[in-house]
Amino acid sequence: MTPKSRNTVLTVCLIAALGASGCATVNRLNPFNRADDGPQETAGEGTRISIVAADQVLEPAEALKGVDFALPAPAAVVDWPLPGGTPEQAMGHVDAAPNLAVAWKRGIGAGSKGGRHVTAPPVAAGGRIFVMDGEANVSARDAQTGAEVWRTNLNPGDNRRDREAFGGGLAYADGKLYAASGYRLVAQLDAATGALGWRTRTPEPIHGAPTVAGGRVMAIALDNTLMTFDAATGTAGWTYQALSEPARILMASSPAVSGDTVIAAFGSGELVALRTTNGNDLWTEALSRASRTSALSEIRDIAGRPVIYQGDVFAVSHSGVFAATDMRTGQARWSLPVVGITAPWPAGDVVYVVSKGGQVICASRESGQIYWIRDLNEGVAVDSKRRFFGLMGGNATRPVWSGPLLANNRLIAVGSTGDLVALNAKTGAIEKRVNLGEPAMIAPIAVGGTIYVVTDTANLIALR
Repeated sequence: MTPKSRNTVLTVCLIAALGASGCATVNRLNPFNRADDGPQETAGEGTRISIVAADQVLEPAEALKGVDFALPAPAAVVDWPLPGGTPEQAMGHVDAAPNLAVAWKRGIGAGSKGGRHVTAPPVAAGGRIFVMDGEANVSARDAQTGAEVWRTNLNPGDNRRDREAFGGGLAYADGKLYAASGYRLVAQLDAATGALGWRTRTPEPIHGAPTVAGGRVMAIALDNTLMTFDAATGTAGWTYQALSEPARILMASSPAVSGDTVIAAFGSGELVALRTTNGNDLWTEALSRASRTSALSEIRDIAGRPVIYQGDVFAVSHSGVFAATDMRTGQARWSLPVVGITAPWPAGDVVYVVSKGGQVICASRESGQIYWIRDLNEGVAVDSKRRFFGLMGGNATRPVWSGPLLANNRLIAVGSTGDLVALNAKTGAIEKRVNLGEPAMIAPIAVGGTIYVVTDTANLIALR
């Protein structure tokens, strides 16, 4: 791999070795040295319907031009306790920040620099916003003012190989805050005081936020193991081991839960449905495709959260598959050739997704046909000095965007440009841009009429 192509890859991903330390480096392996045998697909019963051929450009469907679609009315959100808001990770249409004016900005600790990275989505409950910085400092913030209420450092400091780690995240349930960390641990904190309830060490780092449902804490480790813990005691429960995969995206997924079913997405490109009670697998889908023109398709990771909505599971992979799957049967419904690293957003008749290339796509939830596409990078100047999780430099690279969030009939996305962009949810037209002043790589949340954004430099920004 040439230095130029290497920098391009590092703009959007981090290659992590399974079983390595909490912060593995890209020099330890190269996922692109594999032989490309080309596509080897055989059609059969239940084969996913591809709406657009893999070698074609995504375009709006002629049949949907000028056709309206339904969205639910905006609804007030009091709490956002889990990374995706609810166990299903679907929030519909929220009522928040109609003016999109910055109310305040507060530092939360250490930002992304060197081997540390701010990757944890904020969560909110009881009038507080809970955040984690790049050094595993967890803090509670007053939702109205951003003032710090308490702070707890989860860096155990007892392991030489984990002197530097990144990743993890937070979840709230029943007055307790649960944290997963790249320092190989899962912990329970008192949400009122930050006092440590229990801490359980894990064999591998955890780069994604946990999900809490039914008295269980669920988190996916770096080696593609879904681990569960008793929420009250921290005792380890059942585990599920997905296929090993050496190439991963720096960001990581959180499981989605509906009833007695948990949907987990892995770095191998596997989307798996399991019983929450015992981990028995119900079905597996592979969201990956071979490509002779893109070595990046070798990174199959589903870094964005899977979303359960109206009986379907929506997920997008870095390998280039954006798909809808029947949650009960695992039956493939439709797919689009979209490369993505963030969670889709279904609402009403449609589902939105932001591609890694900066396209916001509005597709029919039932058929997968496209209503509209908006390129967020159109007309945006490329800044060769902009850094994505501290890994970019030297070569001009397209900005990267995270989101979306559907609020007050607008889609909100944030980007490495330091901008927040609001699109008309029906047409895709850009209605407003807000300069945040610093890169933001974590999708925003909305609570109490306010939108909150955590930036790459570890600032919490409130917009009202």
